[in-house]
Formats: sequence, structure tokens, C-alpha cells
Amino acid sequence: MWRFFIYSLIGIIFFFVPVTIHGQSTIMIDHIVQWITLIVKPVLPYYVLILIIIGAIHPFLNQRWNESKTNIIFSLFKVVGVFIAFMVVFNIGPAFVLKESIGPFLYEKLAIPLSVLIPIGAIFLSFLVGFGLLEFIGVICRPIMRPIFKTPGKSAVDAVASFVGSYSIGLLITNKVYKSGSYTHKEAVVVATGFSTVSATFMIIVANTLGIIQHWNLYFWFTLVVTFIVTAITVQLPPIRFEKHTTYKDQPYKKEIRRNMPLLKESWLEAKLAVKQSKSLMEHVFENLRDGVVMTIDILPSIMSIGFLGLVIAEFTPVIEYISYIFYPFISIFPVENVGVLAQASTISIVEMLLPAAIAQSADLATRFTVAVMSVSAIIFFSSVVPVILSTEIKISVGKLVLIWFERVVLTLLITIPFALWIF
Repeated sequence: MWRFFIYSLIGIIFFFVPVTIHGQSTIMIDHIVQWITLIVKPVLPYYVLILIIIGAIHPFLNQRWNESKTNIIFSLFKVVGVFIAFMVVFNIGPAFVLKESIGPFLYEKLAIPLSVLIPIGAIFLSFLVGFGLLEFIGVICRPIMRPIFKTPGKSAVDAVASFVGSYSIGLLITNKVYKSGSYTHKEAVVVATGFSTVSATFMIIVANTLGIIQHWNLYFWFTLVVTFIVTAITVQLPPIRFEKHTTYKDQPYKKEIRRNMPLLKESWLEAKLAVKQSKSLMEHVFENLRDGVVMTIDILPSIMSIGFLGLVIAEFTPVIEYISYIFYPFISIFPVENVGVLAQASTISIVEMLLPAAIAQSADLATRFTVAVMSVSAIIFFSSVVPVILSTEIKISVGKLVLIWFERVVLTLLITIPFALWIF
């Protein structure tokens, strides 16, 4: 069991323990990413452009681009992302593309950091998810899952996998469990829309963009708690409340088998089994690095196209501003300095979870903290999570996903704003 203790400890240190180097206090992953970025800075823009081109070609190479209308739309958006990235890198094209707060912002503040952070984060993720820690936490959380979230205990593993891994890993697990008959349709919807958060690595980008990385541990743990509280509430609200209790293809529902032993003993046993069945560290590193690179090439073209569209609409049209008024009644009950900024950041979060940071980066600290939490807790956004959910067997309409997004944003604002005003 030495691997459980040593590797888990390394993972915890790299992801959660702030370390001061040259007067800057941040987590080790962030230090490593900054160091690598500094070394390869001259070639980074071209490296990212190559990744974006590969990401745009990828759906056509694996023949998945025309599997559904959603795939066709997002595949075309990725191609558009190549042209926008090309214009930014070589500084050619229309002025609105090259405007500092649009094309260059997306490329320099989001695409470039993500291109380094996701693969590096994936490597160190091997220490957290490969050697029993995930299973240990999952079993410990079981007693709260059914009473609070109306889901089986095993859904705790999905939740933890998303937070320390990614929504794609979490949704992969959810889809697999649903198809096996261990989740009902309603349970699968709860897990997919309530626990499929972006990973800690994305949260680092948000924290850096909004200038709150020095409050990293407060931000990470508060966001985790808020996300779960919001999920517990949305389970009781339409549309999730009225989702069917049917199973995939009406197969018999597989109830959880609980071992007749104390919870801590059972969690330790699950961790031991996970370690026993675990591959070597290098195999985990290789698999996670491969998954990280695939995720990177999948995300970057979408950010440069869908993210670009969102920023252009926000900058040059009143659409986001008009829609944002639906959040005013919920924000205005608090003495917030930047009501308009917070409302618009909340609105644009449905396009891409990194865009609210672009809008709110010059706001006051309480607003920036609220935006950072909301970006993650909202969960639903069109540039990535929505198409991934729609590609699973968990059938839920886009309209319902939008309604769930709205509920999650409102609840997150109501919980986070007073806390942020109190703390900051």
C-alpha cells in the first residue's frame, strides 16, 4: 500500500499545497507550467497553432464529424477556429479579430496556458486518480449521496473524478454506469449535470486570469462545496425533479451491494483493491498524458471559435447585456459594486466557462471571486460540456440543459455573493 500513501501525497502536494518560489506563492503545478512556458515562450504560439489545426482535422480523420447535427456544427466551428488562430498568430485580418480584448486575449490568456497546463496537469493527475485515493474518497462520501443527491454511492466517484480529472472522465464513467443498469435515467442526469465540472487545471487558469490564485485553497474548496450544494437543490427542481426513473433499454436496475463492515474499513478495502489492480505509474502517466493531449486538441479550436463568437457578441452587440438583465433581480439584492459586469459574466458562461473571466478581470475582488466560482459551478456550457453530454446515451434536450444552467447560475450567485462580500 506504499503506492497509495506516497503517490496520493505527491498528488495532493502538487495540486493543493501552495509553495513560495522567488516570492510568488502558488501550487506546484502552476510553478511548473510557468517555468515551462518561460523556457519555450518563443515557439509556444506556433505549437498552439499546430495543436489547433490537428484538433480541427481530428473529427474528420476519425469520421465522427457527421455522426450527428451537433457534431457537424462543432466540427465546422473548429475549422473556423483555425482561421482565427492563424490571423492572431501572424497578426493579419480584420481589426475586430485582432482587438486586444478578443483574438489576442483568447490566444494568449486562454489557449496558450491551456496548451501547457492540461498535458502537465494530466501527468500529475496520475498520482491522484491511479492508486486508490479516488475510490477511498468515493466510499467515504457514499452515506451522503442517496439522501442529499438522490444518487447511488458510486456517483461520489464520478464527482471526485470530474473535480480532480475532468468532466470528460466523469461523463465517461457516468455513461458506462448508466448503460450497465446501475443508474436510472434520472440518476444519470443528476450526475451528468451536477457533477461534471471542469478539472482543477481549468480552475487554475480561471484563478490566474482573475488574479485570485493567492486565494487558491479557499477558491477550490469553496467552489467544490457550492457546486455540491447547488446540485442538491437542483435535484428538487424541474426539469431534473420530473426525469424518468427508467433504466437504459429497460434492463433490470442493479442495486448497490454494501459490505457489512464499518465505512472506513470498506473505503480502505476499496483503496487496497484499486492499488492491487492498478497499472504501473508510467502506464498511468502515458494514458493520462495521451488523454490530456486529446482533450487539449479538442478544446483549443472550440475556444478560438465559439469563445471568439461569444466575445464578439459581448463586445459589439447588446445581446449579452440585454439577456443579462434576467440576473439583475438576484444580484441587486446585495451591495455589489459591479452588478452589470457580474450579470454579463453570468450570461456568457453558457457559451464557454473561461469567458466570464475575460469580462470580469478588472472588477473588484468580491466580483472576481464570485465569477470564478460561478464559472465552475454552472457546469453547463456550449463549447464543450453540452456536446459531450449529447454524445452519451443519457438523452436530455438542449432546452432542459439551458434551464439547468440558469438554475445553477442563480443559486451559485445567491450563495457566493454574500460570502465573497463578507470575506473580501
